[in-house]
Amino acid sequence: MTAQSGAALLELVGSLQNRKQFQDLNWSGTFQDYLEIVAKNPRVTRNAFQRIYDMIMEYGTEDFVDAKKRLTRYKFFSDPSFDRDDAIFGSEISLMRLVNFFKAAAQGYGTERRVLLLHGPVGSAKSTVVRRLKKGLERYSRTDAGALYTFDWYLGELTDDGKLPPFPSKPKEPRDGIDGDWVPSPMNEEPLLLIPPDARPQFVAKLNEGRSPGEQIKIVGDLCPPSRYYFRELMQRYDGDWTKMIRHVRVRRLVFSEQDRVGIGTFQPKDEKNQDSTELTGDINYRKIAIYGSDSDPRAFNFDGEFNIANRGLIEFIEMLKLDVAFLYDLLGASQEHRVKSKKFAQTDIDEVIIGHTNEPEYRRLEGNEFMEALKDRTVRIDVPYITKLKDEEQIYLRDFNGEKVKIHIAPHTLEMAAMWAVLTRLEEPKKASLTLLQKLKLYNGQTLPGFTEDNIKELRKAAVREGMEGISPRYVQDKISNSLVKYHEDGYINPFMVLNELDAGLKNHPLITDEDERKRYRELLDLVKEEYTEIVKNEVQRAISADEEAITRLCANYIDNVKAYTQHERVVNKFTGQTEDPDERLMRSIEKKIDIPESRKDDFRREIMNYIGALAIEGKTFNYKTNARLHKALELKLFEDQKDSIKLTSLVSQVVDKDTQEKIDVVKTRLIKEFGYNDQSATDVLNYVASIFARGDATE
Repeated sequence: MTAQSGAALLELVGSLQNRKQFQDLNWSGTFQDYLEIVAKNPRVTRNAFQRIYDMIMEYGTEDFVDAKKRLTRYKFFSDPSFDRDDAIFGSEISLMRLVNFFKAAAQGYGTERRVLLLHGPVGSAKSTVVRRLKKGLERYSRTDAGALYTFDWYLGELTDDGKLPPFPSKPKEPRDGIDGDWVPSPMNEEPLLLIPPDARPQFVAKLNEGRSPGEQIKIVGDLCPPSRYYFRELMQRYDGDWTKMIRHVRVRRLVFSEQDRVGIGTFQPKDEKNQDSTELTGDINYRKIAIYGSDSDPRAFNFDGEFNIANRGLIEFIEMLKLDVAFLYDLLGASQEHRVKSKKFAQTDIDEVIIGHTNEPEYRRLEGNEFMEALKDRTVRIDVPYITKLKDEEQIYLRDFNGEKVKIHIAPHTLEMAAMWAVLTRLEEPKKASLTLLQKLKLYNGQTLPGFTEDNIKELRKAAVREGMEGISPRYVQDKISNSLVKYHEDGYINPFMVLNELDAGLKNHPLITDEDERKRYRELLDLVKEEYTEIVKNEVQRAISADEEAITRLCANYIDNVKAYTQHERVVNKFTGQTEDPDERLMRSIEKKIDIPESRKDDFRREIMNYIGALAIEGKTFNYKTNARLHKALELKLFEDQKDSIKLTSLVSQVVDKDTQEKIDVVKTRLIKEFGYNDQSATDVLNYVASIFARGDATE
């Protein structure tokens, strides 16, 4: 490898910088410049709810039907383009309710005056939803579509031509009670708030002339105490001439950043002794009291509480209901009135989304507290349950344990079986005696079962009121998969049994399981999953053995010839003797039984096959057994039944394997590797496992 010089590496970093983007994000101009921007693009004045809703919708939607229920998937929550690790799967109903909340708030229908509370069991992606919104806002504020602006004050003397000096300028001595330097709006306020209240009606009317209702601009709220102070002092300096006062304002682009505490705030509860409401609403700067002489001077106060810095954006309350009651009172005014009260000052207007999340025990405590009626009345609760669809749960683990992150082989179905067990723990036992819990899981996962319709699935979900609100968290499963990867690292791979055994071992000390009956039930479900895995790998090995396409094609042609003769009441020509014979009923039924076609339905099934072939012929297409999944499966199973004795798979469990059998086994192993995703070791193990099953079966017989 050729060593790179420091100069070359330095030049590389320089070439990767986007100076145009930097200049756009650090744009600044006069108030007049900003008014021209507003006139061309009124979206820059959106409130926090409108901005979040537009951000979500910009990523697009996808409509789909699940058990006759029309759902919308908002791609913002699963789009991997800006954060694959926080992608959310399978929570469409919860996310639809969340987006509807923002839609109503964006249109001013009342939910903008509510606290949004995400409620659900531990590990159900509540924090992930909020984290994705915060990261999305950071990203969106850096785009043209999500641009927004705030302003700074210049408190010194203007240049001789009446213009602002370059930014930043050299600090000057205080004069007229005002510092002689640049001072940012401490709450990143909307520049239009600088329009005097008595001038706003006529200004807005003029600005909105010819605009559609959706483009109408509103000016809501007032300046924060420091900005009010500077506004007032500068107006006095210029004897009430607002046009001169506004020349002291520099408007600039605002970019959200959680780390820099700009537009995104996060509040986490602490123990009661260390909780302080000033963390939310700011505190006195005692050093500046000596300069300004009073603790009620807005310049002697730091408006840097989480409510202050989150203005124009979003504030997150982690485990919100663990907060002290005094903190929750601050939420009442912040949500209903969009105002916060800092000590020594009047209420201050805010424009931000308040979103919290909590687990069930804390929420039950809130429900039982009659003194918290006001908060409950101002809260919109959205349940975020665990996922109950297998393929969505599996997506979580595929995201976290993919080939980019994991260096050892994960055998096929390993993550699927872990996900299956997790989902089974969350499902309520079906009330229909004819339906097992595993069958219910398969129905939810989109599989069809004889005798069950989409209406039945809707009924099952409706009857299970608390489904998804209890059970095993994805975090527990992720931890045990990680343990397995470390524990079996030297083996070079992990398989479902390794992970399922790790899940079983962890139940003994699971901190959230205190009921022995519950622990016993979870272990029984692990046994159920192992049984299901056994059936899956048996089927895979069967398919690998019978994957001889030429043999399947011959078998299919023979079957179709007999079905055609049967449905048209004709005889079949024997290719060897040349004699005509009755259709081979034994052959047809041996194939149809493999996919549970009963005797009473055989005529219907055969007519369906012939109608399908006829429809293809009309379109000029040739029938291929691979296009009919049920027939394909039946042919594979029939071929396996015909071939398994010749391959003698059970001989794998013995010490001596003849050369002919070994060659056939190697062919099957190669198919498992190429077509099913195994590596050499996991393919060998799965063949040994299935061979032992057949050996036990032969012994039983």
